[in-house]
Amino acid sequence: MAKKEHISETPATHFLRRKEIAFSEHPYDYEEHGGTTVSARKLGVDEHAVVKTLVMQDEAAKPLIVLMHGDRKVSTKNLARQIGCKSVEPCKPEVANRHSGFLIGGTSPFGTRKTMPVYVEQSILDLEKIYINGGRRGYLIGIAPQVLTQVLSATAVQCALEE
Repeated sequence: MAKKEHISETPATHFLRRKEIAFSEHPYDYEEHGGTTVSARKLGVDEHAVVKTLVMQDEAAKPLIVLMHGDRKVSTKNLARQIGCKSVEPCKPEVANRHSGFLIGGTSPFGTRKTMPVYVEQSILDLEKIYINGGRRGYLIGIAPQVLTQVLSATAVQCALEE
């Protein structure tokens, strides 16, 4: 009998199960600095549907999460303007880890250590299904994008730049 690959619980999957949110599990062999290009290729999905979770901070060093298409970058200028801040910049990896409780490359917007405002690129909400980190390197989960606004109260923004 073939053994099903066991995926242990993460704070993200625990959070989703507690909220009774359906999701599919997609483990893959993690590559350091491979990003969404590698995960999309290994899972055989469009990189546009792979959503990266970015921990950023405003000018007062208040943390926030930005959810962006894997094949796009964040215009921090446009984001800051839309959320009423002077500036927004990525957190240093150790700071992002402290806020989220996840390692870089394994950051999920679900089950974070601190509650932070979440901003999602508007066009992500138009996709049928998204693949987002499940709280560990080499582990994505497939969910309906509406979950982002339902359980995270994510605010839609328009700040995507072509890579």
